[in-house]
Amino acid sequence: MQKQNYQNHRKFYAPHHFILLPVLLVLLIYGLWNGFSNNENQLMWRLFSLVIFLLLYAVVMMRQHYALGNQNRILRLEFRQRYFELFNERSDKIIEKLSFDQIAALRFAEDDEFKTLLKRALNEKISGDEIKKSITTWNPDHHRV
Repeated sequence: MQKQNYQNHRKFYAPHHFILLPVLLVLLIYGLWNGFSNNENQLMWRLFSLVIFLLLYAVVMMRQHYALGNQNRILRLEFRQRYFELFNERSDKIIEKLSFDQIAALRFAEDDEFKTLLKRALNEKISGDEIKKSITTWNPDHHRV
């Protein structure tokens, strides 16, 4: 694998960035141009443009899905780090027993409550929503996507 540096650190997803988006943009422009210049099939070209616009919108909104997937990964890493800081051991065996819903909910608990609620989550299998309702000292997360 090539060593990363400033010149090569960017990452593009070729099917998305270099195929799908450009093709949709070209089709949208072509459809709009025909929609206003082709009097014979004007309605068809405008409907075509609307469909292409909706596809383009859906593709752009997929970025939100990527952000949420990344955020969930970060939450798991934060749980591992916090667990290590509080218990001075790896969380590999513990994290396998928890659902993502439980892991996400535990981040709102202060350290002492974290320990107690983690124990309850493992032993009583309480849901993430129950964990959140059980928190008395809330640790807010204002940076969530």
